[in-house]
Amino acid sequence: MEPSDPLIPPPLSRSVPRLILRLAIIAALVCGGLSLFNWLQAHIADLEDAARARALTTLVIVSVVAYALIIAIPFVPAIEIGIALMVMEGSIIAPFVWLATVLGLLIAFGFGRWVSLDWLHGFFRDLHMRRACEMVSRIKTQAPQARLAGLSDRLPRWLAPLATRFRYGMVAALLNIPGNVALGGGGGILMMAGISRLFTPLFTIFTIAIATAPVPLAVWLMGADFLK
Repeated sequence: MEPSDPLIPPPLSRSVPRLILRLAIIAALVCGGLSLFNWLQAHIADLEDAARARALTTLVIVSVVAYALIIAIPFVPAIEIGIALMVMEGSIIAPFVWLATVLGLLIAFGFGRWVSLDWLHGFFRDLHMRRACEMVSRIKTQAPQARLAGLSDRLPRWLAPLATRFRYGMVAALLNIPGNVALGGGGGILMMAGISRLFTPLFTIFTIAIATAPVPLAVWLMGADFLK
């Protein structure tokens, strides 16, 4: 039988197979995307000019989507990957890096905001993450203002106004902090913002677009030497 207390993790005999299945699905999606990318790249050179142009367009789209999906994964160093790509490929890739970064962070936010809290609660239980389960339980039972008040009470006094009244600015700042992978990376930060249900989609889109634009825009206008 399932534990009567929803915060008590299920037995390992149940949680481990479910976790393995979820990780296998993620791995299959990643491997499938990489295989498609490699297949397209290998066949583009053999095509005629018109077909090659169409194939290159497809390759760009696939690359942007694949990079976006990688960025959406928590604890992936999105900023560092983007900078490395721009250093290697130059200014021509900067707009695509920015587009993929925005798309990936929106995917992470959308997943966090619209995923079933019951499913998320079960996922954290399978991982034996009790504090995460408690957080999800509070989100399910508290009104937004109560969650904001609780967040303010748990933060240092100097940080509480930034995290409550200026929470969009806080997200923008966290996205641009080097080494934010320790906080979950861009994907983890936006996923938690979505899970909190304290951020509206429209303002989040503007926040992500503006916060991630400066470096790609500078590289696009001034070249990759800007990063060296």
